[in-house]
Amino acid sequence: MNEFPWLTTLWVLPLAGAVVVAALPAGRRTAARWTGLAFALATLAIGIVVAVRFEPGGAQYQLVESHRWIPAFGAGYLLGVDGIALVLVLLTAGLMPLLLLAGWNDDVSGAAGGGARVSHIYVALMLVVESMVLISFTSLDILLFYVFFEVMLIPMYFLIGGFGPRGDNVALRQQRARAAVKFLLYNLFGGLIMLAAVIGLYVVTARQHLGGGMAGGAGSGTFDFRAVVAAANSGQLGAGPAVLNALFLGFMFAFAVKAPLWPLHTWLPDAAVSATPAGAVLMMAVVDKVGTFGMLRYCLLLFPAAASTYAPLISALAVIGIGYGALLAIGQTDVMRLIAYTSISHFGFIILGIFAMTNQGGAGATLYMVNHGISTAALFLVAGFLVSRRGTRAIAAFGGVQKVAPVLAGSFLIAGLATLSLPGLAPFVSEFLVLVGTFTRYPVAAVCATSALVLAALYVLWLYQRMMTGPVRAGNEKLRDLLPRELVVVVPLLAALLVLGAYPKPVLDRIDPAVASTLTTIGKHDPAPAVPQPEAVANQGGVR
Repeated sequence: MNEFPWLTTLWVLPLAGAVVVAALPAGRRTAARWTGLAFALATLAIGIVVAVRFEPGGAQYQLVESHRWIPAFGAGYLLGVDGIALVLVLLTAGLMPLLLLAGWNDDVSGAAGGGARVSHIYVALMLVVESMVLISFTSLDILLFYVFFEVMLIPMYFLIGGFGPRGDNVALRQQRARAAVKFLLYNLFGGLIMLAAVIGLYVVTARQHLGGGMAGGAGSGTFDFRAVVAAANSGQLGAGPAVLNALFLGFMFAFAVKAPLWPLHTWLPDAAVSATPAGAVLMMAVVDKVGTFGMLRYCLLLFPAAASTYAPLISALAVIGIGYGALLAIGQTDVMRLIAYTSISHFGFIILGIFAMTNQGGAGATLYMVNHGISTAALFLVAGFLVSRRGTRAIAAFGGVQKVAPVLAGSFLIAGLATLSLPGLAPFVSEFLVLVGTFTRYPVAAVCATSALVLAALYVLWLYQRMMTGPVRAGNEKLRDLLPRELVVVVPLLAALLVLGAYPKPVLDRIDPAVASTLTTIGKHDPAPAVPQPEAVANQGGVR
């Protein structure tokens, strides 16, 4: 146990910031925004400290904090990070200050109902979501993870339903309300299925006395993730394959809704276009990563045999999602909805890499979570800046933007090229690792996924051509280029895409040991390459 609770400080800071912002006087809108930004920057500073103190070659879970929480249930307040959780913590903490800056005026332009405290509520909700996500990434207790996995839905629901793009009206508010309810119902239903699986897993551990008689109960179970993983991979859980398969599906269903995996994705496009651009990025780039993180940590480590059984099916669904998201993106007339569909395709790549169960696939999937968060944030926010200027999301309303706003158009191009995984930009490395890692296990799935790259190039380049090139369309003549505040948001994102595209080693150095440890724990090894023997080649050629 550490002398200073860095991980507790990490998630408590934004939660405390939300309380402080909410307590500010009603008329202090600017103060609310600056206070929220200060707490977000402080959280990022703590995240950097955590990264500095993390030793890539050290124990699998570091900076561990352990306290009693509900001894009667075998639940504890257990926090810790491995390399996978660390990079996602840094992604979350790094994006939040940029999102607050990007949405500096979103809190009043499209708020339902208005009111003097709208700014306070908006900033507080953003910080609460950040807090819930951070504790989800760092939790080592299954029940603790589940609680915050579900709780984060509430502030996200209000961000989708209560705030929207500029030019708000009654029809848009009704659309937002429907999208928010759909988001909540889908995810709550998935969470209820997972709750049944969490209870079932506890019952299994109780039968094997894994709780060590906590609170005096000789047969009490445990929610300690590390203890359950050790029992699961040593055959001590004592549950049959049918039970473990059912528990795996309970966890997997909830994560597949959150991620989202085709065909459980239908809530995402509506929610993305109904929220503010900053709120949509928070959902797609941060909150949804809890789903893929859960697959990699909980589904694989708790249920290794079941994960192997269902891996071909899940990989097939991931490949369908890759192609489906890309095809629907091509046909969109709404720029924000188009970008939302690209995320469905990208999540397919991430899930494919996870269930390839290879070192390259797992490392690529984790790196893809980070790179997707950065590239989606860049593209969606730049598009949001453009839409706020023009007052419409219709692609047909744009044209010739590069002539009147060249910096905005250039930023859009770089972010779009990152989305199609152009070599030299960050997503290329992660997508390449996913495809190589998948090919060694499921070559057909890898080939099908690779073909979707052509679709990605089509929807990105065609989108840029229609919106940014050609003659200046009527209504676009006076579009402003990026403002200094907007440049402060966009430049770090584009710089990260360039740096991680050229030199991903520092991130992979943290990810690789965690992925290797995960695969070793579940007994998975990279398939040996099939190399023809010289004798076989000679015989095939008729040589004796």
